[in-house]
Amino acid sequence: MSRRHDLADLLELMAVLRDPEQGCPWDLKQDWNSIVPHTLEEAFEVADAIERRAWDELPGELGDLLFQVVYYARFGEEEGRFDFHDVVDTLTAKMLRHPHVFPDGSLASRRPPGVSAEEIESRQVHSRWESLKAEERAARASDEAPHSVLDDVPRTLPALSRAAKLSKRAARVGFDWPDARGVIAKIREELGEVEQALAEGDRDHAAEEVGDLLFAVTNLARTLKADPEQCLRATNAKFERRFRHVEAALGAEGVPLHEAGLEAMEHHWQAAKGREPSPAEPPSTSRSADGGEAAGETRS
Repeated sequence: MSRRHDLADLLELMAVLRDPEQGCPWDLKQDWNSIVPHTLEEAFEVADAIERRAWDELPGELGDLLFQVVYYARFGEEEGRFDFHDVVDTLTAKMLRHPHVFPDGSLASRRPPGVSAEEIESRQVHSRWESLKAEERAARASDEAPHSVLDDVPRTLPALSRAAKLSKRAARVGFDWPDARGVIAKIREELGEVEQALAEGDRDHAAEEVGDLLFAVTNLARTLKADPEQCLRATNAKFERRFRHVEAALGAEGVPLHEAGLEAMEHHWQAAKGREPSPAEPPSTSRSADGGEAAGETRS
């Protein structure tokens, strides 16, 4: 049996791909900006494989995502900024900020025997994490630069994900509704403003209000501890599944799709809907890389 490749092999592979004499022409042309779209695509492919429970595909998709990290680390090493080992060191140091797991902040430290993580007050853990994040943000900002709790929320995130993170940050300092009922009232308010703008014939204003409506719906998802991107991806998959059934059913009847009419399509849509099992339990959320729980809400 041949030796399994390890991380050292992967780093060496990247170095060869980027070698000016021996490397791959395509890889040599890449830079920080050109790789970003590939990184986003690979991240979504990982999410898609997980949601489809395509476990046989997942190692390959995770490898493609890891390869993006190796790419950036190689760029950093070539420019003398950092290397892959700096990435690992920085990540490990950050994740040691779990005092309920690593009491003194070292990898070797553990909780006293018999003490569970649940016994350590979660508010203290969260407060400590937020304090560390605030110190980190302050260290990055100059003394003259204005500070905001919204600092370092990436602008390149998909709009739904960024809306959830922005509202979560604001919610942490109290800019929040007390419960889901307040968010639902806000959704109704925003929908009313869309309808009013349409009634006035102001499509530009209506489009702006649709943005406010989407932001409010994102807050509702977060109130339910659901990721809005996952919610919408699940609905996209459901729509595609049902519409493909409509196409297949009309095809079996010999009716061209563009001639079927809405009534016939709706009939087959309802048939597809009736064939589906009851919704499964949504996947549980976990702590994100920035230490947050499921995203929080705020007013738009």
